[in-house]
Amino acid sequence: MALDTTELNEYRTEHDLLGDAKVPNTAYYGIQTQRAMENFNISGVELSHYDNVPTALAMVKKACALANRDVGMLDAAKADAIADACDEIIAGKLHDQFRVDMIQGGAGTSTNMNANEVIANRALELMGYRRGQYEHLHPNTHVNMAQSTNDVYPTAMRLAMVLKHSELIVAAQSLKNACVQKAEEFKSILKMGRTQLQDAVPMTLGQEFKAFATTIGEDIDRIRDMAKLLCEINLGGTAIGTGITADSRYAPLAVQYLSEISGQNMILAGDLVEATSDMGAFVIFSSALKRMAVKLSKMSNDLRLLSSGPLCGLNEINLPEMQPGSSIMPGKVNPVIPECMSQIAFHVIGNDMVVTMASEAAQLQLNYAEPVLVYKILESIQQLTNGMFMLTDRCVKGITANAEVCQAYVDNSVGLVTALNPYLGYENSSRIAKTALRTGRRVVELVKEEGLLTDEQLAEILKPENMVAPLDLSSKLI
Repeated sequence: MALDTTELNEYRTEHDLLGDAKVPNTAYYGIQTQRAMENFNISGVELSHYDNVPTALAMVKKACALANRDVGMLDAAKADAIADACDEIIAGKLHDQFRVDMIQGGAGTSTNMNANEVIANRALELMGYRRGQYEHLHPNTHVNMAQSTNDVYPTAMRLAMVLKHSELIVAAQSLKNACVQKAEEFKSILKMGRTQLQDAVPMTLGQEFKAFATTIGEDIDRIRDMAKLLCEINLGGTAIGTGITADSRYAPLAVQYLSEISGQNMILAGDLVEATSDMGAFVIFSSALKRMAVKLSKMSNDLRLLSSGPLCGLNEINLPEMQPGSSIMPGKVNPVIPECMSQIAFHVIGNDMVVTMASEAAQLQLNYAEPVLVYKILESIQQLTNGMFMLTDRCVKGITANAEVCQAYVDNSVGLVTALNPYLGYENSSRIAKTALRTGRRVVELVKEEGLLTDEQLAEILKPENMVAPLDLSSKLI
């Protein structure tokens, strides 16, 4: 009977500690990645979902190969082949071969082996061999030389976050700029400020949008600062930070190469044992993302309130109309973009709790829960980035003001009495406010009726520019 070679052509057999397994011949990954794909069908989000993950892994592996070559541990031809394979991944190739689920057991071992196998098999091809001919270049022996998952994985994931956070900064800067433009556009529109949803004192709509811009700018600065903490790495610590299997000259060289390859100022931690299990930088960085999410949700709440109505709400601004708002109420248009932004914020806040719990899960010399921690931070960065671009382009840029509505609220508000307080005194001001509320009459009308201030004085005091900024009141003795 003739031998059926179909299956032989479609698969290659690889071997590991647990025995043999078939791997698709078309795959650059190998047996350990195959096992991980079978074991961890959890989130449906693979490593390749975040381009920065394969890129960062390849940067780390290239740095390690070059350092091992320099200290005489790795043959130059093998090191060059590994480096060339890494360069292809850094350039965006083979990312689809990073197939392991973001959530996995083993503290990231499956991720590390996925990288080792893809790089090894591509390097073998560059050397003129077939995939799987590991006797010529091995995923563990050569690609993973002087390394452990426990220093490679956290180093690469920190680098992935550093690379990815720059996208977040671009999105945040775009939103800030849009708010600055609206602040300038609305700088002369007087409106009522509100505290606890009650009338407070006058301000301009421009000041309200400038405050949005300022708060976003603060978060840009904080996230940049926190990202620097991620640049301190434990590369060279190998299994638990003692550096076993690594040459004594290797770690500084590997970190130096990684800085050059990535363009980031990576720093070797002073205590590699501590750095291998400590997740403090992740906790702080995640909390900065949560802070940004909280502020963005507050801003989104404000936009919904200011645009509420249009006939039975505040109706001070108009949001761009994105889609019909109801399947039953004709003509209704909802503030869907701010609503979506707030939901993203809720997700990011929840992710921060996952990061907190995962960081606490470190036991003795390692944290097994790094994969879910990494996944949730990268997810938060991605969603905040997408959300801010959405909020900028599909909402803030198209906002218009209802200046007449804003002015009418000011004219009819009891809050105007606060501007008169330095001139009338608290008792007179309180009495005027109470009467205005009881009778529905205007504050200005009551002040004139009682002869407390002249028309000229009222006109000067109630000039918009005199109500929205501090004045010299030294001569206004009561």
